[in-house]
Amino acid sequence: MVTLGIGIHQFVKDKSIEALRIIAISAAGVILPIIMYLNTYGFHLPYEDGSGRSAFKTILATNYENLGIDLFGKDKSDKEAEAVLVSESDADEFSQGAEKVETSASSGTSESLESTLAKLKDKNEELDENVESSEKSGGSIFESLDSIRKEDKNKGGIVSIAPSDDNMPSYGGLPVGTMLVAQYFREDDHNCNPVLVLQNKTGDLVRYECRFIARDKDGEELATSEKTVEVVRNEALFVFEGRFDKRDLGGNVPDSYEFSITKREPYEEDMANQVSVYTATEGSSALLTAENKSDKKVKVDAYVLFFDGSELVDCMWMIPQNTDEVCLDPGSAATIKGDAYYRFDRVETFYTAYEAVGEG
Repeated sequence: MVTLGIGIHQFVKDKSIEALRIIAISAAGVILPIIMYLNTYGFHLPYEDGSGRSAFKTILATNYENLGIDLFGKDKSDKEAEAVLVSESDADEFSQGAEKVETSASSGTSESLESTLAKLKDKNEELDENVESSEKSGGSIFESLDSIRKEDKNKGGIVSIAPSDDNMPSYGGLPVGTMLVAQYFREDDHNCNPVLVLQNKTGDLVRYECRFIARDKDGEELATSEKTVEVVRNEALFVFEGRFDKRDLGGNVPDSYEFSITKREPYEEDMANQVSVYTATEGSSALLTAENKSDKKVKVDAYVLFFDGSELVDCMWMIPQNTDEVCLDPGSAATIKGDAYYRFDRVETFYTAYEAVGEG
């Protein structure tokens, strides 16, 4: 303080650079101890921190430790007394029914500290196993997509996901008496697929035809996909799936798609009331079985939609057959297996059946 006062007096007297240097150095000498005190005690009076050091040593030790320097060194017993405390809030993050971990400060030899930490590690591993067991007992085929680690997504194989964007802009026209029940959009490394679930409310048997158009941000046509559903009974649900190869889209996802659906009288005879279709899941696969109870050859067109929650993750067009003509012989049954590449927890099946005219 005295030096600072002298420096200020000298600067006022002769305005020299030497006096200004004295002021700067002296000011730093005054301000630094204040900062170090506030960093240690804040706006409180000095207090005992249990170290047995004086207030001056405590200030120095605290500030040097913040710089990573152990100024006075710690006693070996002090270091061994440090322990990891696991609070109840940490234990709540584990599965229900998991035991709470309680630890206390460990004093004595370094072996006792290592033993305590080893027990903690073993207990946490046990809790992790309980969590995994709880997740697997949830009844779903795979865990939810939300549980997949970010780094494991989109690697191909069963750990991948196929994003479904139900908000993909779309527009189109529907024939009178045809209702749009649901629409999805999914994509993978190779394809982009708009999927429509519709219902025939016309009161008649109907043949439906659909043309999908993928468009870019300027509304220009990128590619088209056309599908037909031969015979749909009144009140029946059915599926149209557009299939766009990404190579035709320049490797990108379209900005929107358009669909145009028309209807007419069917050419084929409806056989859906003489066919039974069953779908079961086995591991990462869907098994679809169709039984032809009629005395005619029948063709069954089925779509199996794979969902994780409300997200469509895959869509398969499946045609069970036991002849070379992709149909079912009279009074016979056939099973077809579809392997899903994406995690799912349920499937929905939609099918139509009609006489296999001209087959065989």
